[in-house]
Amino acid sequence: MKVVNCRDVGVDCDFVARGETDDDVLRQCGEHARSAHGYADVPPEMVDKVRAAIREEDTTTASA
Repeated sequence: MKVVNCRDVGVDCDFVARGETDDDVLRQCGEHARSAHGYADVPPEMVDKVRAAIREEDTTTASA
């Protein structure tokens, strides 16, 4: 699963996007940027920044 959050790109926000593909995550981030952060259009440099921050989610859990 791919994951990125607003904090990964320097925005003080707890939003997290998860998806099977980078495009799934980018779509969610675009919708979030418009609805929560007031972007009419997400600037290409922000898209590039988000794309670079997308990573595989660490699904391992530490045992106690």
